Amino acid sequence: MQILVLVKAVPDPERANEITLDPETGTVKREGIPLVINPLDRNAVEEALRLKEEKGGTVAALSMGPPAAEGPLREALALGVDRAVLLSDRAMAGADTLATARVLAAGARYLGDFDLILCGAESFDGGTAQVGPELAQFLGLPHASYVTSAREKGGLLEVEAKVEDGRKKLQVRLPALLTVSRELNRPRGLSFSGIVRARGKKVEVLSLADLGMDPSRAGVAGSPTIIGDISTPTTTRSGEIIKGDPEEVVDVLVKKLTEAGVV
Repeated sequence: MQILVLVKAVPDPERANEITLDPETGTVKREGIPLVINPLDRNAVEEALRLKEEKGGTVAALSMGPPAAEGPLREALALGVDRAVLLSDRAMAGADTLATARVLAAGARYLGDFDLILCGAESFDGGTAQVGPELAQFLGLPHASYVTSAREKGGLLEVEAKVEDGRKKLQVRLPALLTVSRELNRPRGLSFSGIVRARGKKVEVLSLADLGMDPSRAGVAGSPTIIGDISTPTTTRSGEIIKGDPEEVVDVLVKKLTEAGVV
């Protein structure tokens, strides 16, 4: 089974309080914050490795991002991925979800045919949940989103996925694309032997020229989404201590909450 897994490099969620937006470009300012594998993409990597161990075959990891995105791809190699490819070019910067999916589709075609493409349902730093379905459309593949379980059987995937009013069960014919939820599995951790093996592997870096893409179809130039304005919300909080016996305190509290429209 030939599997492609998308691995997005995102700012470390543990340092989310340090993440800011560039007021002019509307993009996330990543300087000074280490990049890690997007949390839900870890579930995608785990599922790809599980299927490889069960069915045989290979797993390739594909990412689009700055040179620093090589680090998370090296981690994917250490986890057991066979091949890692980074699409990196200045002309790719500032892409919206459509331009991102377009470039990833070119990268997937460059790498060859796959039986299955896996990615996290959404990214920590974007949360749009659009790139996976858009990529499937560019590649002409059937797809399912927010998958919580998947089982391959005779060229079909028996899938359970989250929807707004519950869950649905689907059969998806391979080749296909799935975006996965956290419930799908529990990602494995790094092992010392995996880290050692990964040292002998390289991360391949491809530019738009390597993909044969027109720069006007990528990055800001290829993005129809335009950010109008960005503002930082301000919040103010005030506290009040109510003293007295319990019954008086409750009466005063209920009155204040009623006046504020809370109850």
